Amino acid sequence: MSQNYENLVKAVNDARADVEKAEAGNKAATSRVRKAMMDIKNIAQDIRKEMLEVRDAGGAGGGKPAGG
Repeated sequence: MSQNYENLVKAVNDARADVEKAEAGNKAATSRVRKAMMDIKNIAQDIRKEMLEVRDAGGAGGGKPAGG
């Protein structure tokens, strides 16, 4: 798997405790969660770019749609 995907999984797992604290009313945790979500969004965008590159390079799967 790509390094960006591993970074995404780690970022989501790292944010879990702060999400729980934020849901319990911790206002400082809400700021940390918002920052983590922005980081997650940026990592996800990088993954999208990677997947487009894989698709355009004729990566795994041959680029044919399923059932088509």
